[in-house]
Amino acid sequence: MSKNYVIGFPRIGEHRELKKVLEKYWVGNCSFDEVQNIASLLKQRHWNYQKNAGIDFISSNDFSLYDGMLDMAITLGAIPLRFRNQKNEELYFSMARGNSDAVAMEMTKWFNTNYHYIVPELSLEDKYRLNCEKIIQEYKEALSHGIKTKINIIGPITFIGLSKRIDRGDTYELFHNILPLYEKLLAKIAELDNEVLVQIDEPIFVKDLDAKVLSLIKFTYDKLASVSPKLKISVITYFEHSTEATKILIQTPIDFIGLDFLYGEKNIQSLEIIAKSNKKLIVGIVDGRNIWKNNIDKSLEKLNEISKIVKKDNILVSSSCSLLHTPFALKYEEAMDEEIKNWLSYSVEKLDELSLISKIFFFGKESLNENEMLQYKNNIKANTSRKTSSRIHDKSVQDRVNTITKSQRDSLYEDRIKIQKERLKYKELATTTIGSFPQTKEVRKARKEFKNSQITRETYKSKMKKYIDDCITFQEECGLEILVHGEPERNDMVEYFGEQLKGYGFSQNGWVQSYGSRCVKPPFIYGDISRPKPMTVDWITYAQSKTDKIMKGMLTGPVTILNWSFVRDDIKRSDVSKQIALAIHDEVNDLQNAGIKIIQVDEAAFKEGYPLRKSDIPAYEEWAVRDFKLSVSSARKETQIHTHMCYSEFNDIIKTIEAMDADVISIETARSGNELLKIFAKVGYKQEVGPGVYDIHSPRIPSVDEIVTQIKSLLEVLPKEQLWINPDCGLKTRKWEEVKPSLENMVKAVEVIREELA
Repeated sequence: MSKNYVIGFPRIGEHRELKKVLEKYWVGNCSFDEVQNIASLLKQRHWNYQKNAGIDFISSNDFSLYDGMLDMAITLGAIPLRFRNQKNEELYFSMARGNSDAVAMEMTKWFNTNYHYIVPELSLEDKYRLNCEKIIQEYKEALSHGIKTKINIIGPITFIGLSKRIDRGDTYELFHNILPLYEKLLAKIAELDNEVLVQIDEPIFVKDLDAKVLSLIKFTYDKLASVSPKLKISVITYFEHSTEATKILIQTPIDFIGLDFLYGEKNIQSLEIIAKSNKKLIVGIVDGRNIWKNNIDKSLEKLNEISKIVKKDNILVSSSCSLLHTPFALKYEEAMDEEIKNWLSYSVEKLDELSLISKIFFFGKESLNENEMLQYKNNIKANTSRKTSSRIHDKSVQDRVNTITKSQRDSLYEDRIKIQKERLKYKELATTTIGSFPQTKEVRKARKEFKNSQITRETYKSKMKKYIDDCITFQEECGLEILVHGEPERNDMVEYFGEQLKGYGFSQNGWVQSYGSRCVKPPFIYGDISRPKPMTVDWITYAQSKTDKIMKGMLTGPVTILNWSFVRDDIKRSDVSKQIALAIHDEVNDLQNAGIKIIQVDEAAFKEGYPLRKSDIPAYEEWAVRDFKLSVSSARKETQIHTHMCYSEFNDIIKTIEAMDADVISIETARSGNELLKIFAKVGYKQEVGPGVYDIHSPRIPSVDEIVTQIKSLLEVLPKEQLWINPDCGLKTRKWEEVKPSLENMVKAVEVIREELA
C-alpha cells in the first residue's frame, strides 16, 4: 500500500545544470537540443532519487525550463498578442524574458516565498486552445524509465486567481473560458493508462477568499473529478490553512486532499469533516520550505494525533509543499562545520526522512532495519544537539535586545529633507542605480579563488578595487549623478551579510531557484545574531575616495535578510528580525561616521514576508516596520536613508511604507506600468520615490524615446520634485553590453525631459 507522497521536487539540478545550459542557449553557445537533453537527464535523475528513497507518489510535470505558471499558460494557449508570431521555444522564452520587439511578461512572488512566477495575461478577446504535449510526453518519459508518476498541474482557480486581465476586467470573468480546457486536458491524461493520479495544486485556497471564488470550488471539482473513472484527483494546498475551501472540497468526488500541517496549523480543524468524507488525507509534515532536520518524534506525535480522527489507512505522509524551495543535497557541503551540518536537511535528505517517518508511523519501529534504526537514533541526537548547543544562545545579544532605548530617528521627514537637499545638492529627477552592477566571470572567478585560498587577500582586494574603479569611471562618463560601487565583493545581497554575522551559517551548494535560471544561495540563521565588526565600510569608503560625486552606502534591511534566509525555528521570527536590525543599526552609524551621506537599506523582500491571512498581517507589519526603523535609528537627520522594494503591490501597504519613514524609496514598476505608482499620489505620499523606468530582468535595451515616454508617464502621477530616475532593480544579473547602453539611454532621456521642463 502506498504510504508517502512528495508534492514536487527541485528542477535546477544538483550542480545547477539547467541554469548553465539555459544560459549557454540564450547566448547562442548551444542548441535547444542540448537544453532538452540536459532536461531529460535531470528528470530521470530526480525520479530515481525519489524512487530509491522509497517514495510512493512521485511527480511528473513538476519540471519546467523556466516556470510552472508559464508552462500552464502555454498549455492553455494563454499567449499575449505581442508574442503570437513566435513558436515553440522562441515563444516560450520570449514570454519569460522579452525580446527586441516585446516586453517580457510580469513576474511576481509565489505567495510568501522567494520564488518568482510569470504572471499569465488574460483578455476577453483571447482564443484559448489546449496544448498538452509537454504533460503527456513527460508522463511517458517517466514510464520509459520504469516509474509511474502522478501528473502535477496548477489548478484552474489558482491559475485564474494569479493571472491578470490586460483589458482591465476581473480575471474570474474568464473562468468559464478556461475550465473547459482543464476538462479536455484531464480527458487526454485519462487516455494514458488504466489509472492515473492527477495532482491539482490550488494554493490560492489558503488565502482569504471571497464568496465568489469559494462558489467556484464545488462547481469546478464536481466537473473535473467526473471527467473519467480512470482518473484519481488529488487537490493540494500549502503554505497556510485552507479550512474554508476544505469544507467545500470534501463535498466533491475528488479522491485525495493535501493539507500543510506545519504552516497551516488550523488545518487540524478540518479533520472531522475529512474523516466523515472517507477521502485520503495527504499530511504535509516534512518541511518543504526550510532546511532544519525533521524532528521525527514530533512528526510521529502529530501523525498519531491526526490518526485518532482520520483512520490510518486514509493517511499519506507528505512534504508540506514542493521541495523546490530547498537546496538539493547536503553531500556537497564539504566545508560546512560538522555540528551545524548535522542539524540540516536538504531535499534529498527530506526524502529519506519522509520514507522513515511513514515506515515508523504505519509499521512501527520494529519494522526498521539496522540502517533505518541508526538513521532514527541519529535524528534524535541531532535534534537534542541543536536544542542544547552553546552556539545557539548569546546572552549579550539577548541583553541588548531587551534594553533598547532608541528605536527610531528623532526628526521629522519634512525637516530632514530640507537639510539633505541643501547638503547633497542633487537635481530634480536625480539619476542613480539600485546598487549592483554586472557580476562578470572575472569577478566570480576572483571571489571563488579567494574563498578557496588560491589567491591572497591582497590580490583579491586589488581585483575588486579595479572593478570598483571601472564602475565609477563608467558612471561618471555616463552622467549618473548618485553613484554606487557596484558590489563586486558580494556574492548575494543577503549571503554577503550572513557570512559576516555571528549566528549565521552559509553553504557551498545550497542553491535554490528564484526564477528561470536565477538561483540564490540563502544563508541560514542557527543562533543569536550579532555583528563582530563593520561589514561594508572599507569598500564604500574606498569607492567614495575615488570620486567627487556622492557614493551611496548599500545595505540589506533586517526584514529582507530574514525573509531571504533559512530562519531558525526555535524562537519567533520577530525576535530574530530585531537582532538583525541592531546589527544593521551599527553598520549605518559606522558608514555615516566614515563620511557616507546617502545610505540605502534595501527591503526588497518586505512584502513577500506578509502572512497569507489578513488576520495575521497587523502583527507582521508591527514588527517589520519596528525593525526597519530600528535599523536606521542611528542615522542623523542630514544622512539620507533610501530603501528599495521589489515586485510589490503597494495599494494595501502604502500606509505601512509611510510608517517606515525612509527619505527615498525606489520600486519596481516597469513590467506593471504605472498602476503601482498611482497609490503614492492618491494617498499624498510625501517622501521621494524612484520608480523603475526600465525592466532589468530582460536582456533588451530600452531606447531613449521609450524611457522618455516612461518618465513622462511618471510625471503624470508625481511631481518632478518628488521623483528619482533609476532602473527597476539591481544590475547584477545583466551583462555590461546590456547595462551600459541602457543606462546611457536613461541619462539621455532625463536630459531630454529636463530640457522640455525648462
